[in-house]
Amino acid sequence: MTCAACVASVEKIVEKSTHVKAVAVNLPLNSASIQLHQSATEEITREIITNIKHGGFSATLHDESKPLRLRLEKQVTSDGRKAGLALMLALPTIYLTMFAGDMGSVAGFDTRLLWALVMTMPVYFWSGLSFHINAWKALRRGSANMDVLIHLGTTVAFFWSVSVTLANKFSQMPDIFTQAEHVFFDGVVFIIGFVLLGNYLESVAKLRATDAVHSLMTLQPDLTRVVHEDDYTEMIVTSAVKPQTLIKLLTGETIPIDGVLENCSASIDESTMTGEAYPVRKQSGDEVFAGTIVLDGTVYLRTTKPADDSLIANIVRLVEDAQVGKAPIQRLVDKISAIFVPTVVFLAVVAGIFWASVGHTWVENPLNSGVELALMVIVSTLVIACPCALGLATPIALVVGTSVGAKHGLLIKGIHALESVHKSDVMIVDKTGTITVGRPKVSHIEIIDCEVKEILSIAAALEEESTHPLSSAIIESWSNVTSERIAITDIKTIPGMGMVGEYDGGIAAAGNQELMIDIGVEFDDEMNARIAAATAKGVSIVLVCLGPRLLGWIEFSDLIRNTSSLAVKRAKQLGLEVIMLTGDNHSSAHSVAQDVGITTVIANVKPDEKAAHVERMQNNGKQVIMIGDGINDAAALSVANVGIAMGAGSDIALDAADLVLIRNDLIDAVSSVELGYATMRRVRTNLGWAFSYNTIGIPLAMGLLLPFTGFLLPPAFAAAAMALSSVSVVTNSLILRWWQPVGL
Repeated sequence: MTCAACVASVEKIVEKSTHVKAVAVNLPLNSASIQLHQSATEEITREIITNIKHGGFSATLHDESKPLRLRLEKQVTSDGRKAGLALMLALPTIYLTMFAGDMGSVAGFDTRLLWALVMTMPVYFWSGLSFHINAWKALRRGSANMDVLIHLGTTVAFFWSVSVTLANKFSQMPDIFTQAEHVFFDGVVFIIGFVLLGNYLESVAKLRATDAVHSLMTLQPDLTRVVHEDDYTEMIVTSAVKPQTLIKLLTGETIPIDGVLENCSASIDESTMTGEAYPVRKQSGDEVFAGTIVLDGTVYLRTTKPADDSLIANIVRLVEDAQVGKAPIQRLVDKISAIFVPTVVFLAVVAGIFWASVGHTWVENPLNSGVELALMVIVSTLVIACPCALGLATPIALVVGTSVGAKHGLLIKGIHALESVHKSDVMIVDKTGTITVGRPKVSHIEIIDCEVKEILSIAAALEEESTHPLSSAIIESWSNVTSERIAITDIKTIPGMGMVGEYDGGIAAAGNQELMIDIGVEFDDEMNARIAAATAKGVSIVLVCLGPRLLGWIEFSDLIRNTSSLAVKRAKQLGLEVIMLTGDNHSSAHSVAQDVGITTVIANVKPDEKAAHVERMQNNGKQVIMIGDGINDAAALSVANVGIAMGAGSDIALDAADLVLIRNDLIDAVSSVELGYATMRRVRTNLGWAFSYNTIGIPLAMGLLLPFTGFLLPPAFAAAAMALSSVSVVTNSLILRWWQPVGL
């Protein structure tokens, strides 16, 4: 594909299949992401590929073992060779065409023109072959793209010049050729040469745009040291290593597969994955990831996943999928591009007819005849209007944005998220695990009618099947007091309230005050005052009861992340209203909110109510960003305009989110918002440049200034301007490569 019109053509071809639900085509990566109504089969895939080929394009099923970058590298080499030949022949051609004097004749042909023809033929027929072939394919399918404009412009100029050259030999040629004094061999060579040079520079820039993802790909070693019996080791291909295999790593080696440390400890450099500058100390049983580096000692690792399912492999896959997607703003550009080329052809013909009619009388003609003037106008208009810059403006910026995000641990699952984040005005944050560290500890146990061992044993038995952070804290505290287990059966989770079960013929429960009241616990004024005093300290509490008998409660404290205050401050500077939405009690939530600078708090929210709160804000005209990490945040993440999930959160939350943060840090969420802002700035400046360029360039090529200044844009200059516009758009997007997250 060569321009936005090609994108529209491919999408139209694919959408004709009854199996296709949706398709998004990406110009910079020459890729299509196709969603089907059913599971993909070989027959359906073959049918779609055949349809694309019949439409004049080539297509193959993407092989994940051969990254997109390899194809881009081949494209760079091909474009470089063709551009090199064209530009090498351009200088002698322009000398022969415009500056050389009379060189006599050979066999009746003008020697100067004959040599210019010889120089031009390799460029027109070899370097420009792809333009001609693709143009006819486009015309056969009833569409028009950049190749059509290049083909029409160079073909008209080439065969006019050939006819003028032959007219010197054959006097029976029409007078229009025998009397003509101008040829456009230089225009043909420069047009093809500059366009190919632009394509080459674009291809190089596309490679740079994928550098961040490519660097991630190269982090995973090709070979792994597998441990067999008697500590015998063998180096085998990483892709062949199965889960639960014991592998060995030496100091300085890169971990090839995700796994857990076994009977060892080590300092691990995780900067390649998280951007964290300081090494992380890992113990036996701790999880480590492919692409990170062992800094000290020899370690043994038990693999937990296949090589192609490692965190780093999933990151690369996620980024590639996002890059193939299409942002909403690009769909508007595609609609414009669909009518752009036919409109330009019409304008070129109208301008040519106009100057052919009046060019020899109305203005001081820079050429000898109105026909030659019209020819130059047509060629220049066709060439300068190629919609390359328009087609690249949005996707190339998004490719760079997603790549640089991955480099800094900000994974963009949906390309639309970068655009949506730019429009957002409200940021909703969960408390536990988002603003706070998410690893609460038992800070106090209030005993009313039992012993410490009894209240912890009942609470631990109830919470054993829960994944809530408070549950882990209860179980850890219980294990420090006793190892005795009590049998509680028929345990149920009451969403937003707590856990209940059957114990010794009665009901045991652990949860909030609302749950206690439902079970039959009575609270007098004194008890309410004691509970209120406890929550006023900013802690979370879990009450425990046996039937109507309140045993007491367990208090938890959770550390606020060091960067949470900075994140909230920066979000406000971006113009976002920051709201805390949490299931915790009012006192605990307001205490944390006050510490980090949040003024709006919605507390005591049940899991199924979080999404309703988000929808309520959206109904009030707000564009909402939701940040969370737990199962109870999944629905809200899905409903929000942009859902951002902390990397260590639940799988459900990660699946529901649009952006995933590898690190559990609120500052990264704000950084992802800033990345969206930065990317959309590039998109808008790119589109502004592309539209401005065409708005100015097309009238100049049509001869707007000719009556007033005598200036007429030559075809070679038009080609250079067109190539420059594409390169400038790509270069502008590459500025994003130097983007840095907040705090770096």
